[in-house]
Amino acid sequence: MAWWQYAFMQRALIGGIIVGIITAIMGVYIVLRGMSFMGTGIAHAAFGGVALGMLLGLDPILTATGFCVLVAWGIGLVTRRGALKEDTAIGIWFAATMAFGILLLGLRQGYNVDLFTYLFGSVLAISPDDLKWLLGVGVLVVGAVLALYKELLFVTFDPEAARVAGLPEGFLYYLLLTLVALTVVASIKVVGLVLVSALLVIPAAAAYRWADDFWVMMVLAIVFSVISVVAGLLFAYALNTASGATIVLTATAVFAISLLFAPKKH
Repeated sequence: MAWWQYAFMQRALIGGIIVGIITAIMGVYIVLRGMSFMGTGIAHAAFGGVALGMLLGLDPILTATGFCVLVAWGIGLVTRRGALKEDTAIGIWFAATMAFGILLLGLRQGYNVDLFTYLFGSVLAISPDDLKWLLGVGVLVVGAVLALYKELLFVTFDPEAARVAGLPEGFLYYLLLTLVALTVVASIKVVGLVLVSALLVIPAAAAYRWADDFWVMMVLAIVFSVISVVAGLLFAYALNTASGATIVLTATAVFAISLLFAPKKH
């Protein structure tokens, strides 16, 4: 049988494409707003949520979702109140949630190999239920961006001016954090929580090298991200390598090409 005739490969491709699209969309906002470290912080916060789910016998994806959203809001709250700079707040939450996850796993009896699926991804093991979850998050992310693209764009480039203009800047900021958190959790099965921040940042950064227009950057980021996921998945299947790492390395190659050959230099 050809590779595309296997059901698990079909699910992997569909799931990977969905993840490629939503990570690219949110990645553009993250890169333009200078929040690249935010994706890393939220992604590693998922470790605490996964560990909590395993300890309580609940679905780790559900607990990771709630955990990531709360951590994202916590980072935003501390930052907006001026108590700490954003990178400092992220660093503290990053360390605390990782430590929390390690502590919870230490309380569990026995060893669970599923942990590696969440840490490093296993796109070939995506189930039909995983696809439904990915599709739901995808519809939510794309729908929110299409419905509020002007407002989100305004807040991304000039939050202070958006506030003066009467836009609910605070609500839009927390909405953006929530969408990033949902995107991170949705992507865990594909690239793992260790590497998901790379898929958020790298395709968008590559697109930034080529584009002078927001929507051009968005489209290019989606194209680069989907190419990275599909090509990385096929390379992983052919070479029998870890899918998450192969996808990220493919995305890195796309960025390297953009860095070398894009006419736009920053």
